[in-house]
Amino acid sequence: MRSPQTMFDKVWRDHVVADLGGGSFLLHVDRHMLHELSPPVAFSNMRRLGRKVRTPRLNIGVQDHVVSTRPGRSGGMEAQHNRLIDAHRQNCRDFGLELIDLDDPRQGIVHIITPELGIATPGMTVVCGDSHTCTIGGLGALAWGIGTSEIEHVLCSQTIVQGKPKRMRVRFDGQLGAHITAKDMMLYLMGQHTANGGTGYAVEYAGSTVRGHSMEARLTLCNLSVEFGGRIGFVAPDDVTYEYLQGRPFTPQGGQWDQALAYWKTLPGDEGALFEKEVTIDAAAITPQITWGTSPEHVIGIDECIPNPSRVDDPIRREAFVRALKYMGFEPGTPMAGLKIDAVFIGSCTNSRLSDIRAAAAVVKGRKVAPGVRAMVVPGSQQVRNAAHAEGLDRIFLDAGFEWHEPGCSMCASANGERVAPGAHCVSTSNRNFEGRQGPGSRTHLASPVTAAAAAVTGQIIDARQLLG
Repeated sequence: MRSPQTMFDKVWRDHVVADLGGGSFLLHVDRHMLHELSPPVAFSNMRRLGRKVRTPRLNIGVQDHVVSTRPGRSGGMEAQHNRLIDAHRQNCRDFGLELIDLDDPRQGIVHIITPELGIATPGMTVVCGDSHTCTIGGLGALAWGIGTSEIEHVLCSQTIVQGKPKRMRVRFDGQLGAHITAKDMMLYLMGQHTANGGTGYAVEYAGSTVRGHSMEARLTLCNLSVEFGGRIGFVAPDDVTYEYLQGRPFTPQGGQWDQALAYWKTLPGDEGALFEKEVTIDAAAITPQITWGTSPEHVIGIDECIPNPSRVDDPIRREAFVRALKYMGFEPGTPMAGLKIDAVFIGSCTNSRLSDIRAAAAVVKGRKVAPGVRAMVVPGSQQVRNAAHAEGLDRIFLDAGFEWHEPGCSMCASANGERVAPGAHCVSTSNRNFEGRQGPGSRTHLASPVTAAAAAVTGQIIDARQLLG
């Protein structure tokens, strides 16, 4: 009899084309997503060598990274951006790939629309030339980011060579406090277990807290897996997953739905399956989280003070703390609450779904953006934007003095001209706070949409629960 298996083992087993030895495997790729920044070199090499795409229908292009998100946009903000956008169109045409372009009502951030459209489903392998592909694991897929040479390999063969990671389970159990979100959960996890805690592992998120989450919250959890060190993060599918996926444009229909559902229900791990590493978090202990430094693990509760590097035992982490303090202009012991901020960004593949925008709007309603603060909301997709319009959420933000944008990656990585000014402090719902991530010299504080919205209307870092009760 076969020993109990984790979900990861089951999906991996179902996709092995060949065991290459030495810990490497050739895996079939079910879906390959391509955005305008990731594949140009791969397509150039394929033209030069006369190669074709092996299975065009399994490879889908999206415009999202360098596109302008300003109202009325028709391309990028700079000539170099438009060249990338046009090249992506031409590559998709030449190689027979479907492209979700700027004028497509399905357009949005690749990691938002892949679940939203049902392009990915449980048990699939999904890759994209972007590290936050792990987001899609919230559906119960194995999804990870790949490099340029791997993109070319997938296009030509619909396979990829991978080493098999170890298995890790992170359990969140218990009841979250009011207005505590999936973003707070992951930041808290990294604060407790560092940004390398998941390195070398495929991370499964489990426990009563996760089971009680909506699909959108699960996608946020998995999005930050790569910040935790893991390329793959996922949640086993259940009724929440199936209800979310039913009737979406790319999902199976009719009898094929029944067949797919029967397979999906076999995926959750077996009782007694073993993990190389297990972590348990008490959800009730989590407070609103805010980063103070230049790594997602540089995080504290919003009512806490910046830690002293001298208390960090690891010399490498201690040195990183010291550098972060210098870059951010902070001293140990400084309270985060009350820090004046210059900008707020609500968007990115982490937190730009409808539930995120609703949560932020609940804080903003009836209030105004503080003087001197630039605040913007960038919905993750056209579907999210349209749904927000239907609920009047856009008017709440516009009346408060926020900018309301078109879908795209925007200020997350400043790859499109939308940047935070040098030295400015930005509370951002994105996923990375590295030096210069949001623009040269920018200072990023990662937080939930609730915390970001509260910062926008008060002009400082504040516990949103003081505004919401």
